[in-house]
Amino acid sequence: MSKGTLFDKVWDLHTVGTLPSGLTQLFIGLHLIHEVTSPQAFAMLRERGLKVLFPERTVATVDHIVPTENQVRPFADNLAEEMIQALENNCQENNITFYNIGSGSQGIVHVIAPELGLTQPGMTIACGDSHTSSHGAFGAIAFGIGTSQVRDVLASQTLALSKLKVRKIAVHGTLNPGVYAKDVILHIIRSLGVKGGVGYAYEFAGTTFEQMNMEERMTVCNMAIEGGARCGYVNPDQVTYDYLKGRDFAPKHADWDKAVAWWDSIKSDADAQYDDVVIFDAAEISPTVTWGITPGQGIGINQSVPQPEELLEEDRFIAEEAYRYMDLYPGQPIKGTKIDVCFIGSCTNGRITDLREAAKIAKGRHVAEGIKAFVVPGSERVKEEAEAEGLDKIFQEAGFEWREPGCSMCLAMNPDKLQGRQISASSSNRNFKGRQGSSSGRTLLMSPAMVATAAIKGEVSDVRELL
Repeated sequence: MSKGTLFDKVWDLHTVGTLPSGLTQLFIGLHLIHEVTSPQAFAMLRERGLKVLFPERTVATVDHIVPTENQVRPFADNLAEEMIQALENNCQENNITFYNIGSGSQGIVHVIAPELGLTQPGMTIACGDSHTSSHGAFGAIAFGIGTSQVRDVLASQTLALSKLKVRKIAVHGTLNPGVYAKDVILHIIRSLGVKGGVGYAYEFAGTTFEQMNMEERMTVCNMAIEGGARCGYVNPDQVTYDYLKGRDFAPKHADWDKAVAWWDSIKSDADAQYDDVVIFDAAEISPTVTWGITPGQGIGINQSVPQPEELLEEDRFIAEEAYRYMDLYPGQPIKGTKIDVCFIGSCTNGRITDLREAAKIAKGRHVAEGIKAFVVPGSERVKEEAEAEGLDKIFQEAGFEWREPGCSMCLAMNPDKLQGRQISASSSNRNFKGRQGSSSGRTLLMSPAMVATAAIKGEVSDVRELL
């Protein structure tokens, strides 16, 4: 049983009580909502005659369904327009802060909350979206929840949860050139499996994470859920505090010093006990690409699609399914796989540092003939900052489309979709069947720099050749 970890401390501080079922009733400090999982939750409240208990602890934005080419209202998609109208009305009726399109702060929910300073160490955070684990990069305990739980948080500001075990995942050393945070988390998921984290919170630690900036840490925590973990976090440190200081909702003046002192106190103790510890060497991680239909089916850029006998017996059935669906065969090199679409964006890799790394590859080069390549900033603030730096011009001159903020082709609940059997190089987080809008479309996950490289080359390629 873990003891003295940040997870244990934050859990205990937010425990309201133990329910008859044995579940913990956990207070949620920050509730983030968007247009997809909230309408039904608000409807359930109305059916029961309930009000939002603490509207000041809920913050809304619109991201999943927004078009990234033309955001003029009403949207061309009637369902998308209905969903954004429902969110607008629900926020207005319940006095909830809403960052709408044109506010200057709209964007993907897991991008805007950190950049506004809403996400802070020691918080409990919930959102009706799988990748809420992103906020753990700040030393918060953040859960993705379903619509009925969104209702529960709106009504009671609490969740009924089972306490998790804690696994410490330590990565030590300096990453080699061309290896990014996305490669680190894909390597971890590949090693531990997509179900390896079930029942766990992942604490990411070690010198590799200490060297990462906050946006890199968010990339790793974002995909903890893809490894089966309910949440993932990094202990707060000076990197965290430097990122937060001066942001809209960060503590100010004397409150800042008090906050930092408290944030320091909730870090995992030096002698903390963990339920499990796994150690990786950063030097062994290479640019990584998924070849299959789960984020755990990843290989190094210079490796080949695995043979069935190289896999654990329980992984062979899904591998056989992946070979068929992806039109790849065992032993085939992943390098050289032809690409149709290249997508840079998402809550995993749509932040300013992601765009900068991709722009380094794009600068002075051009997208290969026949390739559709586009870049979607994670928020209006990211877009503004990128344009101030001239990144939009770099991408456009290289043949990339420069879009408006939104979730875009990560899950394709908007016009950005694969067509037919197209295959995409994507900086997003899931490569499930049909994930990017086509029931037969295929997705290869990789870092933004690797996506940019694939766009230039027209095929899966090693970013290190262009550095």
